[in-house]
Amino acid sequence: MLYLDGRSLQLADLLAVADAQLPVGLAPEARARMRETRSVVERAVDRGEPVYGINTGFGKMSEVTIPLDQLTLLQRNLVRSHAAGVGDALPEREVRAMMLLRANVLATSYAGARPELIDTLLAMLNAGIWPVVPEQGSVGASGDLAPLAHLALALIGEGPARYQGREDRAGALMATVGIAPAVLAAKEGLALINGTQAHTAVAGLACAELTRLWGVAHVATAMTLEALLGTPDAFDARIQDARGQLGQMESAALLRTLLEGSDIRESHRFGDPRVQDAYALRCVPQVHGPALDALRFTRGIIERELNAATDNPLVLATGELLSGGNFHGQAVGMASDMLAIITANLAVISERRIDRLVHPDFNQGLPPFLAGQPGLESGHMMSQVTAAALASECKLLAHPASVDSIPTDGNKEDVVPMAMNAALKLRRSVRNLRHVLSIELIAAAEALEYRRPLRSSTAVEAAHSIIRTLVTPSQGDRSPAPDIARLGDAIAAGAFEHLTASVTV
Repeated sequence: MLYLDGRSLQLADLLAVADAQLPVGLAPEARARMRETRSVVERAVDRGEPVYGINTGFGKMSEVTIPLDQLTLLQRNLVRSHAAGVGDALPEREVRAMMLLRANVLATSYAGARPELIDTLLAMLNAGIWPVVPEQGSVGASGDLAPLAHLALALIGEGPARYQGREDRAGALMATVGIAPAVLAAKEGLALINGTQAHTAVAGLACAELTRLWGVAHVATAMTLEALLGTPDAFDARIQDARGQLGQMESAALLRTLLEGSDIRESHRFGDPRVQDAYALRCVPQVHGPALDALRFTRGIIERELNAATDNPLVLATGELLSGGNFHGQAVGMASDMLAIITANLAVISERRIDRLVHPDFNQGLPPFLAGQPGLESGHMMSQVTAAALASECKLLAHPASVDSIPTDGNKEDVVPMAMNAALKLRRSVRNLRHVLSIELIAAAEALEYRRPLRSSTAVEAAHSIIRTLVTPSQGDRSPAPDIARLGDAIAAGAFEHLTASVTV
């Protein structure tokens, strides 16, 4: 079981809960801290002084003081009114990640919520009940108000949720497994919806997959280089050292490891009239390397946000309540935009390698479009077209969302980061890259077989074997779509991860 303390959650934990249904509990030390700050909230209620989020209205209406006997209704109304999302529902894995992050931010104790609120949320998570959360409606300003309100609405039993393939009112589903809906006390509605956990959940899962895809991009590069009789000389360590860019050095080192011991390379080491390969082969470290540098930077931002206190006001054990802006999503919004730029660059260079594999003018004597009977068969012609469409969309999705701003809440929230938009387009871009790399690996595996009986390196041959367990060799034309999807699923599940373990992102 994973125990939340509000301080030590990592991306690996996010994946374990979102995908592997790892059970989650609240750490005893976090429970004790929460009780301490909850007492601060309760004393503020008893004093009756206006304190934002406890006994006042919200946003533009924060000057309105709410009577003591209406504080529970205030919190319930807040959740109900803010559940204004539209569009497709977030997939289960993203909602599970979102539930985990919301529980963890409460466990920081800065929200002043009762531990029982986390207990109910984690009971739902562990039972497999997940709220229906529309993916559109957040500007990421006071956090992801609409998505988190839909989560909170299910927590109090009023919103829709899903359980074992069935959708129903959350309260009805909770009753089937013996969970009582939460009854919100002072400040707890605000504590549930103020924060960055929706876009951080989406971005965190996308970042974790992109980390994996960065390694797969090197496996695809190595296989394509071998199939095209390219030279690894451009990956020489001395070239990288002369520039001094760390990511470039590590990218080149990984490629050297993947290509080590190739018979194909030895077959054309001497007598090849080509002096240099095209950039899509020769400059891979110069493209993949900066991607690694940026990936590490942005991953650090997201991992810090997993344990960030993002409520307002923050409740301190000293008895102070501090009003600030930690709910503002600029950090992860900008990180998501940077990750989308990384994704686009990896997709574009992969698509250019695919083109060289199928283009009869560039593929070093391989059949046009890798077709068994060119003309009668089209081979991998349309797979390259699909890759081009996906790479082009990645370019569009690389346009930053976090530079946009439309004032909301009567101009109280006058600078907003559009972080949820940034995370959602990142998710789509990462999926595009996964399929582009799937197309490259399928084409490269096919092309490699035209170089038989020569063998490639141990790593490339291992990758080839993985591909062949999922995608059979071409024997006449067939629909490539099922092959692309099946290999894409294997990539997402980490099928090639052991081949790139020498680099830790």
